[in-house]
Order: sequence, then C-alpha cells, then structure tokens
Amino acid sequence: MQNDWQIPFDWRPAQRPRPVTLRGRTVTLEPIDPERHTAALWRAVRGHDELWTWLADGPYASEAALRLAIEEKQRGTDAVFLAILSEANGCAEGYASYMRMEPEQGVVEVGNILMTPGLQRTTAATEAMYLMARHVFEDLGYRRYEWKCNAMNEPSRRAALRYGFTFEGIFRQHMVVKGRSRDTAWFAMLDGEWPARKRAFEAWLAPANFDGEGCQKRTLAEIRAAEAESK
Repeated sequence: MQNDWQIPFDWRPAQRPRPVTLRGRTVTLEPIDPERHTAALWRAVRGHDELWTWLADGPYASEAALRLAIEEKQRGTDAVFLAILSEANGCAEGYASYMRMEPEQGVVEVGNILMTPGLQRTTAATEAMYLMARHVFEDLGYRRYEWKCNAMNEPSRRAALRYGFTFEGIFRQHMVVKGRSRDTAWFAMLDGEWPARKRAFEAWLAPANFDGEGCQKRTLAEIRAAEAESK
C-alpha cells in the first residue's frame, strides 16, 4: 500500500499574490495606499498602542510616522498588504497581508493583521478573512493557507480556530520580535478542507443568520459542527 507521499499528482505552481480588490457585502479589501488610507488608520489606532503588542512594528507616535510605515508596506515585495474598509463608513479600519509566499509549493500565509477597535468582533472582520481565503484557494490555486502567531497571543489563536484553521503545534524559539524571544503557534487550512470551510463562512455571513439587532444566531463553530454531523 502506497503512502500519500508516494502517489504522484497533477500539480502546477500557484500564482503569486498581487495587489487586488476583494469586495464583499460588509467589507472591501483594496491595495494599501498611504494617500487613501493613512488618515483613517491613524484615527483608528491613535490612543490604542495595545493594538501593536503582537505585531512586528509599531506603535507609532504620529500620523507621519504611520504614513512612512504604510509607504514601506506598499513598496515591499515580501508581502502584499490589503487595507480593510468597512462598508458601514467606507474608511480603512485595518489591514492584512499575504506573506511568506511560496507559489511553487502552493503555500502562503495570512499575517500582519491589524484589526482596529471599530473592526474587531464585527461581521466585516470575518468577511475580510473569508474573502482573503477564497482568493487564495479559488483564484490563485494554493494548497496550503497558513496562520502563525505568537504562542502567547490567545486572541489570535482563538481567531484562527474560529475561522477553521487547524492547530499544528508550537515552534519553540522560532523568532526574535521587538527584542523578545517568540514561540510561534502554527495553524493551517488545506485546499481539500476549503469547500466545507467556505460553506460554513457563507452560512454564517448570510443575512438570515443575524437577528434584528445584528447578533449572530449560530456561530461558525456550530455551523461547521452541524455539517460534520450531517455527513
């Protein structure tokens, strides 16, 4: 009996992520632009230095300093940054990136995620992550979509599980970030898992899943569990 690694399969390298606009019902993602997005992002992060605790950069002391950082993100080639705009006000309230891109292996990571207070725990935040995942699997042809975070970052770990990523372990002393040693928690979602994850995302995002006050009727985890039981 052959193991999976012994079985050849038809594989062509994925496409490298590029700046792209992704539109949903409650959110739009677009290529980050210092002219368009700095002012709104500064209003959203000012006074919230805790937002930068787990990120490799920040906090920033001024709008000018944040603008320089956004300019660097726009110019960079190691990651593709997308601003997250809520349809509720049309303003940038966060950003995320495709990073550690290995199209020849079909592996890419979502990271550098900044969710400001106005975006956290909203339908728009979840839809943004859905749109990025859908683009990776359906448009670019990736096999593996990764999520990594500081092992001590419990909110990020909970988010990864909520979105349907699978925890794969801890890489000890994996990085040095802001002068501190970091153990990294690894999560991933595979192309074969995406159809079920997509159905769960879309069932959760459907207007019928929310009551008159905008509260969810079923969680993503409940929807995934119900589908698994139905098989």
